[in-house]
Amino acid sequence: MNEIKTFPDDFIWGAATSAYQIEGAWNTDGKGESIWDRYAHLPGRVLSGDTGDTAADHYHRLDEDAALMRELGLKAYRFSIAWSRVMPEGRGKANEKGLDFYDRLVDRLLEAGVQPVACLYHWDLPQRLYEAGGWPQRECTDWFAEYARLMFDQLADRVRTWDTHNEPRVAAFIGYGSASMAPGVADYSLAFQTAHHLLLAHGKAVQVFRQGGYPGEIGIILDSEYSTPASQSPEDQQAWQRYYELDTTLFTEALYHGEYPPYLMEWIGPMRPEIKSTDMQYIQSSLDFLGINYYRSTSISFDPEGGFLKCRAQQRTLPMWGLTEVGWGVYPDGLEQVLLRIQECCRPVKIFITENGCATLDVPDAQGFVRDQERIAYLSGHIAAAGRAIQKGVNLKGYFVWSLMDNFEWAQGYKPRFGLVRVDYETLRRIPKASFFWYREVIATNGRIF
Repeated sequence: MNEIKTFPDDFIWGAATSAYQIEGAWNTDGKGESIWDRYAHLPGRVLSGDTGDTAADHYHRLDEDAALMRELGLKAYRFSIAWSRVMPEGRGKANEKGLDFYDRLVDRLLEAGVQPVACLYHWDLPQRLYEAGGWPQRECTDWFAEYARLMFDQLADRVRTWDTHNEPRVAAFIGYGSASMAPGVADYSLAFQTAHHLLLAHGKAVQVFRQGGYPGEIGIILDSEYSTPASQSPEDQQAWQRYYELDTTLFTEALYHGEYPPYLMEWIGPMRPEIKSTDMQYIQSSLDFLGINYYRSTSISFDPEGGFLKCRAQQRTLPMWGLTEVGWGVYPDGLEQVLLRIQECCRPVKIFITENGCATLDVPDAQGFVRDQERIAYLSGHIAAAGRAIQKGVNLKGYFVWSLMDNFEWAQGYKPRFGLVRVDYETLRRIPKASFFWYREVIATNGRIF
């Protein structure tokens, strides 16, 4: 059959991780404590009492992991920087050994032919800043800008793509709202203030980047479900609107239109954040790209006992799939629909899928090899959906698998495995899975469909 060309020649195929999930070395070489260090060390917070103290020990196995990326043929690798590793107190004096680690990481990536993509914040606020008020404290936005400047000065000569935040919705509403992630605060007033300050910190970091004349591009990463109303009833329609505005448009409307959704702001009433007159000018700063993380789709119905939003979310999944190991449905068409929604409402300069992947029941053979055909099917379906979105006019420029390797999956500890590479947590041996070799072929052929 004739080749059907879906992906542009400059399309970027990548994989992603985050600092706390893989680095380990939580108190090594002068690193300060983060809110995730503190949270995971408290009893009853994480499944099985797991912590990120060692994780995949990427801090000590950097060369080995870079060699795996070269073998995989990655075009780009998205990693996050542990703020408390480079600034142990969160502000003030930098930690040279921490900076040296990220210097070496970037150099190893470039030597391997892999483009480094650096994320400044993936949920691991320095504990000392949390004790000084954390994200609900307005000064935290300036502390973040100071940290951003340090990293731009250190790495921008080699790192040309920067993410300010990964999934600010999660940091705000799961960290400060439902309290099921660090720092474990259950106060939705603080959650909304945190969401605002995360966006304000993003805007200030972008300003530092622009004013500093650093080369390259900068953006932010949002997570977005494909949610739809469960029925045409007004109650379900309005419940979906509340859910969708909290999930997505609270962030996209601020970033691209300089305002928060009026209906949601009216609904939350006294929980509305304090906003100063110039804040939206910072937040609505020019973005070079928008990153989208997509995992699942949901059907939303009205539920009078469904929390302050008064709604219930039901997972949508294909009949042959059921739920993944973390209880999420599998619905590849939802990725296409999310991309089309974002393209229509925001008109971003360009879009990257910055995370997409699934946790499956990985069963290794006697040699530790995992034949993860379910993961391959999941990724294949979603990459095909991304291709359809491109054909319909979405300016999609890259796709990053979550994750390069098995890692610490936050409150669920080490039970879920998302990686293309299996990590034996007893020996820390890395063993590429079947999906690793499949994705290598996808990259080598630029995702051709025959």
